[in-house]
Amino acid sequence: MSGRGVLVTGASRGIGRAIASAFAAQGDRVVIHHRDSAKEAASLLDELPGQGHVIVQADLADPGAVLRMTDVAAQALGGIDVLVNNAGVFLHHPVTETSYEEWQAAWRRTLEVNLVGPANVIWCALKHMPSGGRIVNVSSRGAFRGEPDGPAYGASKAGLNALGQSLAIALAPHGVAVATVAPGFVETDMTNEHLKAPRGDAIRAQSPFGRVARPEEIAAAVVYLASSAAEWASGAVLDLNGASYLR
Repeated sequence: MSGRGVLVTGASRGIGRAIASAFAAQGDRVVIHHRDSAKEAASLLDELPGQGHVIVQADLADPGAVLRMTDVAAQALGGIDVLVNNAGVFLHHPVTETSYEEWQAAWRRTLEVNLVGPANVIWCALKHMPSGGRIVNVSSRGAFRGEPDGPAYGASKAGLNALGQSLAIALAPHGVAVATVAPGFVETDMTNEHLKAPRGDAIRAQSPFGRVARPEEIAAAVVYLASSAAEWASGAVLDLNGASYLR
């Protein structure tokens, strides 16, 4: 089989869709993971160039589903060369406006999907990386600047950064490099409502470029970090926010 085998979680829409397309464009075979976006995943499968691409479904909050999904992906690809942990959720739960029950539910769901889920996918994928590989996690600038309306999101992404750095050390002797990208606001179908005036003008003004990121810009960085040239970037967290937040 030609090309590398690439598993992209949350690949049916937005940033994940652009990432899957970028890998396929360079000849890799892509597994498109989704939770409940079967129609979007099918349309992406039809669009991808090349052969050997497949779709898998799983709720990343379900450890058993993660194990089954990863095994199916590896069987379809003949092993996993690259894992991109892109799937995530953002739940609105300001601490002063949320009931205790809603607060608990938001934290539980966010951490299960955004942090524990990726950790489980990594554990399962490593069984199928006997000769080394690449892992790229998609974090957020919210890990550094905070998310006042979704504190669990910011905390989960900060945890994802730490997870990536811990595993970069643990997995280097096994030939696996682990890196992270931390985007700011990205123009996708899921953020279009936020980018409408007048709020959208304020969001775009956060960057001195006067715009938000395009999904393809995030995808290009992910493809680089998954390349053979980027082994020395293992452990890095790459900010991709158009100078909208500097640390």
